[in-house]
Amino acid sequence: MTEGTAAGGFAGRLGAEVMSAADGSARLRFEASDDHLNPAGTLHGGVLATLVDTAMGQAVRSATEDGDVPATSQLTVTYLRPGTTGPLEVTAQVRTRGEHLTVCEAEVEQEGRSLAHAVATFALLHG
Repeated sequence: MTEGTAAGGFAGRLGAEVMSAADGSARLRFEASDDHLNPAGTLHGGVLATLVDTAMGQAVRSATEDGDVPATSQLTVTYLRPGTTGPLEVTAQVRTRGEHLTVCEAEVEQEGRSLAHAVATFALLHG
């Protein structure tokens, strides 16, 4: 994957960029703006959920066969501290890969501090 490639779909519309995706891991970059904040003035939880889901999907896709499509079947996001405007980095890593289900973890960091940790299970739809 080319560094700095816009993420597809909804995450791409938000402005997420895929920095790398290979061998069961992925890294995304995102620049949070005022448009991404909730009424309390902190980064909206739905933005963080979208970012971790996208990063983990990229990580899983990088470890599957051509034609296999990962579909999120379970997503748990633990919000650790509020985020604000500015750059974010999201990293994801496949933890356990089975024939039909794959478990992945992700972390969101801003200014060297963890904002969220996520775990997801992906069903592999065989094409």
